[in-house]
Amino acid sequence: MHIAVAGNIGSGKTTLTQKLAKHYGWKAELESVEDNPYLQDFYEDMHRWSFHLQVYFLNSRFQQIRAIKESSLTVIQDRTIYEDAYIFAANLYKSGYINPRDYQNYLGIFHSIVGTVKAPDLLIYLKADIPKLVSQIQKRGRTYEDAIRIDYLKNLNAHYEEWISGYHQGKLLVIDVNDLDFVKNVEDFAQIVNKIDVEINGLFSQMNKRS
Repeated sequence: MHIAVAGNIGSGKTTLTQKLAKHYGWKAELESVEDNPYLQDFYEDMHRWSFHLQVYFLNSRFQQIRAIKESSLTVIQDRTIYEDAYIFAANLYKSGYINPRDYQNYLGIFHSIVGTVKAPDLLIYLKADIPKLVSQIQKRGRTYEDAIRIDYLKNLNAHYEEWISGYHQGKLLVIDVNDLDFVKNVEDFAQIVNKIDVEINGLFSQMNKRS
């Protein structure tokens, strides 16, 4: 199976991906952040580096998907290729950080790639409001994230809500994490696991019927 965790910056998707991988014995495919050569430059000068950053993420995500497709293991992925295009690139374009020519070039590459991609068997979306996102971002203390603006997070959240409301590529589980702390509270993590168990059992039933 291919499971993916989606969510805005600071929603806790990477941490949850790691915890679920450990809990279920899945293989985790994490987003390339620490070794990303454009991320710090992007937050310092978004006009100059937005297109470069998005192409880097698009390629990185496609390589992950190829590895997932070739793997016989159940894999849980930190963020999807759809978010790269429908959330982040779209937001940067609408905000004026990517010019129309570069955006059309990016979309051409994305559509060429996405036609060969199978959607995750289960998409887990972590829904978080701005205060939660800001709190989480401050806790992890990444220097380059100090430049993230509140309006940038708000715009991303709006794009997420629009995308999730029309998502139909596969099974979807929405988890509101505003009042959850699945790192410190075992009960909160157990609550999430219980919801995922229900979805996974449904997926296994579908696969058994097809086989």
